Amino acid sequence: MNKEEKNQLIDVIDNMLNENNNFYLADISGLTAEESSSLRRLCYKREVSLQVVKNTLLKKALERNGVDFSSLYDVLTGNTSIMRSEESGNAPAKVIKEFRKKHKKPILKAAHIEETFYIGDEHLGTLSDLKSKNELIGDIITLLQSPAKHVVSSLQSGGSKLSGIIKSLQDDVSREASKNNQVEENKVDDQVEENKVDDQVEENKETNSSKEE
Repeated sequence: MNKEEKNQLIDVIDNMLNENNNFYLADISGLTAEESSSLRRLCYKREVSLQVVKNTLLKKALERNGVDFSSLYDVLTGNTSIMRSEESGNAPAKVIKEFRKKHKKPILKAAHIEETFYIGDEHLGTLSDLKSKNELIGDIITLLQSPAKHVVSSLQSGGSKLSGIIKSLQDDVSREASKNNQVEENKVDDQVEENKVDDQVEENKETNSSKEE
């Protein structure tokens, strides 16, 4: 590889990091050709890119980038492959973890996810459980929507009960109004009877007065 080709490769890595600087550095040395092919097929299936790079060229690309990647320089020895995923920050970790069920490699050398550095294979479990920003946002939205859903559900499930209570209140109001109307009618009837009695008394007085005359 001549100098021009090396510079072109550095540019490719630099552009790749600028587009998405969430990436993993892994050691896949020691895998047979068949095992390497199996790993690449698994990466393709999980939408994870895998690219073996020279440490010197990768370091130059990291140095050129606006992010301070100096924490990764110490791991740039031996075999190094870059693993990336456009969909999820934990996808490469899951691929490594899954492939390691039957093989000793890949070994996680380091990772840079959401502006955080993870140095060493001991972080593989943490990274495989790590959620992306979009996944976390989705969880928050779900939590925010849950109370509203519960309220709507409760109203729907208790709709018949609620309508029954309202109907009962309406019936009580109607009965009370009817009772009040009946009381008023009785008062009117009593007043009419009293008036009739008074009239009868007056008539009797007039009759007796006429007889005395």
